[in-house]
Amino acid sequence: MDTRLLTTPVGELRLVASGTQLFCIEFVSQHQHASDTGKSSELLEHCARQLTEYFAGQRALFSIDLAATGTAFQRSVWQAIKGIPYGETRSYRDIARGIGKPTATRAVGAASSRNPLPIVVPCHRVVGSDGSLTGFAGGLEAKAVLLALEKRWG
Repeated sequence: MDTRLLTTPVGELRLVASGTQLFCIEFVSQHQHASDTGKSSELLEHCARQLTEYFAGQRALFSIDLAATGTAFQRSVWQAIKGIPYGETRSYRDIARGIGKPTATRAVGAASSRNPLPIVVPCHRVVGSDGSLTGFAGGLEAKAVLLALEKRWG
């Protein structure tokens, strides 16, 4: 596995890839030791460039080959999340209805929380049915920053 750390407005991110596919983006907490344990790659440099452009308001869509592994249900949720336009939000209920499982709101929330590729698969755009910010791997403050960034540049 190849890894690369990237400093962003929402903290340190660890990008993990193998071959030609990005496997995950991890938020490195303040309590973790942030170090690269592997080697970077051309793919990771490409991903880092795209994320840097995103944070600068110069990119709304990503063109990265993703290799998210999960159940068929999780993958359907992640695909629906990828369809949320830049600068917009959808509720967990909206996603559940969109994938044809209108009663699966909690399961959609669970699948969203297991998204291995936050930001690129923009689970920060999924909010509570009342518009409230709910769980996010990087924390609610990071979620608010990402939504504000998209509102500002969108």
